[in-house]
Amino acid sequence: MQPVRPGNGWRYLTRGVMVGDGHRRADTPLRATQDEAGVPPGVWKGWGLAALGLTAGGVVSERQAELLLGEGRHPDADRTERELLAQGKSPARARRATVLGRPIEHNRSAKTDKAKERTPWLAFDLVFRPPPTAHIAWALGDDEHRRVLELCQDIACDNTIAWMEESVAQIRWKAGGKERARVRGGLVVAVFRHYESRAAESKPLLHDHAVVSIRARRPHDGKWGNLSADLLMAHIVAADTLYLLHFMEEVTARLGWAWEPRDVTPGRRPVMDIAGIDRRLIGWQSTRRQQIEDALPILTARYEEKQGHTPGERAGYALACQAADQTRPPKRTELLSLTELRRRWRESAIRAFGACTVYRLAERARPAAGAVWARVRPVVDVVLAAVDVAAVVYVMRGAFARHHLLAEVRRHLSYVLRGRPHQPGLDEQIVQTAVDDYTRPVGRGRRMTADLHALYPHETDDQAVLRPLTRKRTAPPYERARLAADALAARVRTARRAERLGSRTRLYAVAVPAASRSRPRLLSSGRKCGRLLEPETGVDTVERTRQTLEAAAAQMAATLRDSRLAREAAHGPRPQPVPATTPQPHTPQQPGTQPAPGRTTGGVT
Repeated sequence: MQPVRPGNGWRYLTRGVMVGDGHRRADTPLRATQDEAGVPPGVWKGWGLAALGLTAGGVVSERQAELLLGEGRHPDADRTERELLAQGKSPARARRATVLGRPIEHNRSAKTDKAKERTPWLAFDLVFRPPPTAHIAWALGDDEHRRVLELCQDIACDNTIAWMEESVAQIRWKAGGKERARVRGGLVVAVFRHYESRAAESKPLLHDHAVVSIRARRPHDGKWGNLSADLLMAHIVAADTLYLLHFMEEVTARLGWAWEPRDVTPGRRPVMDIAGIDRRLIGWQSTRRQQIEDALPILTARYEEKQGHTPGERAGYALACQAADQTRPPKRTELLSLTELRRRWRESAIRAFGACTVYRLAERARPAAGAVWARVRPVVDVVLAAVDVAAVVYVMRGAFARHHLLAEVRRHLSYVLRGRPHQPGLDEQIVQTAVDDYTRPVGRGRRMTADLHALYPHETDDQAVLRPLTRKRTAPPYERARLAADALAARVRTARRAERLGSRTRLYAVAVPAASRSRPRLLSSGRKCGRLLEPETGVDTVERTRQTLEAAAAQMAATLRDSRLAREAAHGPRPQPVPATTPQPHTPQQPGTQPAPGRTTGGVT
């Protein structure tokens, strides 16, 4: 997400983003440069187009983009201004009538004290980019797979923009943006598609630039104002994870491919890739990553020499950004069509890895997907997902907000479902479960933190083992978060197994730590919930629980047997009832008996 400002920001948008990150001469029309670069023209999207007289899917002309995204005026301002001048209006009044909200001339006056108000935001540039293996399959596959992947990209982008319009975007007004409300109508977005990276040696990089106008209408009076930029920036990671989730689901539904995680950096979050794609092609496609990795050790050594210690997480991220800026190549001067680009990409990949690797790419993805579905059951457990998300976000951030939980929930669904569709609203249900059961408010704002009394009950025997997992400072933050989440998931499964070994049916709403302080929640089918158990967490507890319950069950069975014999000696044998043909639901089992294999007593898949 990058802001578009008047001046250099607007020129970068017209001379680079609108023409496929190529180089546009000042005297060349926009459509001619787009045709020469082989990229399609931009299209309008969003629910707010009707208020401006635009249609969804219409072509973005250069003048419309200049007026709306460069000056904050109506896209048809020229016609309106001519009509008002013909009616005898002054040029200043005619121009002011075409301005949406506050004119940008106000920000350049002496009345503005803040420097950021002198360079106002006019739009946001959101970049939607699929995972690396999707670029490879799109670039090296046949035309049918290419069109399907482009369709998946369109649907994922549209769904993400619709979510931002409906759930995130707010308009602000009055001093300091004190008044905020939902946007009336929706957003106005111009989408530009790119096919390649800006590196000197062209590589496939299918991605879309969605330029969102900051102008929107108030809900009560319909006047134009500005969107809340801080709210959009706060939800940008949640939007990113939602886009990836929708893209994976569309690819799996239309092509039958599956997804699997790939560790790029040890101790960091994995990346979801299409199963069956040769990993060597990822290195062939991502040349920029290798350039950054080559420049990063030099910057790290300078940092250690100057500061006297190794860089932490934030400093390491800043150094990586600095390495990316230093190795950023200049824009290409040679512009080629998509057909010519795909021909060159295939020839380059064949020279590097052979024709069999390239031509059988889609053929190998189908059996790899079958292997993934045979190994992974896409089942979502709401309680386990809430515990996992609360533990990961707590270790990574300490204090967090609701949108942090929402982003982590969507990452969890991407990992568990591997491309299978999720039920609408499932992500919000998991977030609400985590907020109700495993968090507590902190501070005066809307921040919260993990409720350690719910996650680590005092009566558990393994508390001394679980708590230090979040204090292992030598490991990366995400590695510590995964250790804590896996340990808590092991405790949930241990409590559930203890319930199954017992002979009474109990709701999971009263289990520990799966206790729900709000209401019992049904488990949704969808995706595999569990991760691997840590060998030192939960196994001993399971064995001790099993031995204790078996001994108690045996003692209770012996007591019942003695009571039955004494009763029969005094009053005779009791007549046995006829067994029912269909077992009644929620009927408690006799002590000492085991449930049937493959069945559970609490609705857990």
